[in-house]
Amino acid sequence: MANCRRLAGLVLLSAALAFALPAASRAQPLRTGFYETSCPDAEALVRQAVASAVASNPGLAAGLIRLHFHDCFVRGCDASVLIFSPNGTAERDSPPNNPSLRGFEVIDAAKAAIEQRCPRTVSCADILAFAARDSVNLTGNVFYQVPAGRRDGNVSLFADAFTLPGPNLTATELVEGFRNRSLTAEEMVILSGAHTIGRSHCASFLFKNRERLANGTISPAYQALLEALCPPTTGQFTLVTTEIDLSTPTVLDNNYYKLLPLNLGLHFSDDQLIRNATLVPFVDAFAANETLWKERFVAAMIKMGNIDVLTGTQGEIRLNCSAVNTPSSSDWMIETILPDAVGEVAAS
Repeated sequence: MANCRRLAGLVLLSAALAFALPAASRAQPLRTGFYETSCPDAEALVRQAVASAVASNPGLAAGLIRLHFHDCFVRGCDASVLIFSPNGTAERDSPPNNPSLRGFEVIDAAKAAIEQRCPRTVSCADILAFAARDSVNLTGNVFYQVPAGRRDGNVSLFADAFTLPGPNLTATELVEGFRNRSLTAEEMVILSGAHTIGRSHCASFLFKNRERLANGTISPAYQALLEALCPPTTGQFTLVTTEIDLSTPTVLDNNYYKLLPLNLGLHFSDDQLIRNATLVPFVDAFAANETLWKERFVAAMIKMGNIDVLTGTQGEIRLNCSAVNTPSSSDWMIETILPDAVGEVAAS
């Protein structure tokens, strides 16, 4: 009975908090320097974790950028992609993410370091955004300020990941998918440039590229190389991968755009950028001017990091990035905001 009364009290408290707090505190804009007072070392601790991981495995930089992208494009930038499901029913288990997503352990390491310094303060969604920025800096020598203040969601669904833009989409489908996230066609081309680093699994390109070979939109020599690399029984869990950018696979540069007109785009979706009259001028501009692309890439990353964010009192600050908080682990927030109220609930 006491537990029931406590649960009812917590529900009433949640409702009371929602109405008692001003609207601005429930949903707030992101801002740079968000943790200046509450956890001034937060970004440095993330930077250290990323730098250490990338020093051991340079490919993790691309993995962390992609992890942030896949988070923001499903349910918004709320770290839902990090949630682990013992039953294999979360976003990270879905074919668009599994087995290709990587970098989870880097986020966990950063979170552990931050929790030791500033418990229950920094969201996993913000850590992921910082880690993506630091990966851009390490591979492309570009640093930018990341507006923060995101909070973590508590829902992660297998089916939701199928809304991610895939490697076999047409130009029209790519533009539509990005427009649904309030990103322009140009920003789609800009963010696609992240393919200048990282690797891709055989299943994401091999079979569609056979169609490209037949219609002359992929270099025959390139396709022959890919056929030799990938086993004939390639499937979702075939772990063979190849660099997306054969020339500078660990450097965030504009080489991706230079390869496309040579029919050396790895994915069908990459190649689509030069088959569309609206998109090809962007490709040409970024191939000719790396500084321009990097400037716009930074702006697009910041804009992407604002997609459907939870702020203020929305969502939660996860204690473990791979698991939503339990009710008992959330009691600290109520005790902090309304300490007397919790006593009243417990005693009633």
